[in-house]
Amino acid sequence: MPVRQGSFDDLGAPLVDTTFVVVDLETTGGSPATDAITEVGAVKVRGGECLGTFGTLVDPGRAIPPSITVLTGITESMVLRAPRIEAVLPALLEFVGDGVVVGHNVRFDVGFLQAALERSGYPPLRGPTIDTVGLARRLLAGEVPDFRLGTLADRLRLSHRPRHRALDDALATADLLHVLLERAGRLGVTGLDDLASLPGMAGHPEAGKLRLTERLPRRPGVYLFRDRRGRVLYVGKAANLRTRVRSYFSTDERRKVGALLREVERIDHRSCPSTLEAAVLEARLIRALTPPYNRQGTRWRRYPYLKLTRSEPWPRLSVVRTVRDDGGLYLGPLGSAATARLVVEAIESVVPLRRCRGPVRARPSRDGPCAAAQLGVSLCPCAGGVDPAEYARQVRRVEDGLTHRPDVLIDPLRQRMHALARAERFEEAASTRDRLAALTAALRRQRRLEQLLDCDRMVLTLDSGERAELRRGVLWRLWRPDSGGGALLGDDEAAAGRAVEMRPDRPPEPGRPVGQDLADELTCVASWLDRHARRVRLEHVDGPLVSALPHLPAFRPERRTGGA
Repeated sequence: MPVRQGSFDDLGAPLVDTTFVVVDLETTGGSPATDAITEVGAVKVRGGECLGTFGTLVDPGRAIPPSITVLTGITESMVLRAPRIEAVLPALLEFVGDGVVVGHNVRFDVGFLQAALERSGYPPLRGPTIDTVGLARRLLAGEVPDFRLGTLADRLRLSHRPRHRALDDALATADLLHVLLERAGRLGVTGLDDLASLPGMAGHPEAGKLRLTERLPRRPGVYLFRDRRGRVLYVGKAANLRTRVRSYFSTDERRKVGALLREVERIDHRSCPSTLEAAVLEARLIRALTPPYNRQGTRWRRYPYLKLTRSEPWPRLSVVRTVRDDGGLYLGPLGSAATARLVVEAIESVVPLRRCRGPVRARPSRDGPCAAAQLGVSLCPCAGGVDPAEYARQVRRVEDGLTHRPDVLIDPLRQRMHALARAERFEEAASTRDRLAALTAALRRQRRLEQLLDCDRMVLTLDSGERAELRRGVLWRLWRPDSGGGALLGDDEAAAGRAVEMRPDRPPEPGRPVGQDLADELTCVASWLDRHARRVRLEHVDGPLVSALPHLPAFRPERRTGGA
């Protein structure tokens, strides 16, 4: 029998409109694998009102232990003529419907239900559940000696008292749920997502600041944490602003989150109709404001490029911070100098370009070859004896590998990595793998950015109903089809309904590497397009969207430890 239980997509529903089904089971023991259900009780409530009850004894198909009979009062003679759980499930599932299952220690009851559903060939319940034990620990700490249902019923003077019978305990749990919902409302808990995450916030030292999230919508957008002086500490994006920000008080265990929350005195937000706008807005705000708790995107001024100095008679590889019109071949910008060095090491371990930085004079400037040349891993024109034609051939290998034939660089490295692993030289193999990972990631990033740069103009219809115009990868305009010509991002806050900081004065120039200031924005646009390719419609494009270049493999680098 089909049943649509509430899903996590429904978590933003207001609590007053949410249907809860409080379930309690009596069983022959504590293991769903070896024990069976003897009684089922359920109460359906919404908005503080009882919508119905469900209760029945169940034949467990086995003996009931005397200790269970003493505890519950259910004897074997009482269940002799009761239906088996297989016959009870259809009516129970219909009663639950799309309600949110609630229980006092709900994992116990749901565990038995899931086992019974599996044995009977039903799909499992997949919707959210609410545990009144966890809520009571969060909301009643210090008021009661323990959180057993009987204790809570006595201390809170609930209308129904539990007596280890399924329906009575379910009615008492429903009473408890209403008390807990009233308490939770004082903390700004108004939606099911808030309620589901509340137990995880127990004891959080900054839980009092949950009030700062009360006005956050359950929509895509960008949030800004500010200190008491109004300074922006952190900028983030979210598909659901309220859920994401509140998660900082429960599930987020990053080291700096505690220090961040201690400084936060205000949380601002900007709603966005689409996650694309939220991603771009986040990148632009981080670039403009450089918040101290943001790591990604605040160091863009220091992003390096890999450069092949083709204007020199004897070209070499170098890491530079700026792009010049000097005929060099540039790769980047890259995320860090360490990444750039790994890419250089990857290329130089395959192609023996010179590694000295000084100019090469007509007469040899060295008495002998440099150390790298002596080891046979580079050519040394400084010491003479290098054929210019052979050196030019090596330079073309690098050019080909960085542009249209990545295999000339990747394949030798991959072969070396496997050979080292077979020889059990694992540290050297891991080092080669890390270089391979840095090289292929840099080439993949370069390819994605170049594909965007090659499209002078692209118009997409997003899943939010908006249209987006990209100019060489830059998000330029967003509008709804019925709103006329649309609004240029950041031009007119009143017309656009929102403001975006740092709109570029012009799109990136074709034929030139992406500027450091736009690298993060174009990367996030490329990533968004990859993730949502099946959910957007291409309306117009000036330029190619596919690449004729071969597939780039991915390698997993060694994870570094000890960082922030």
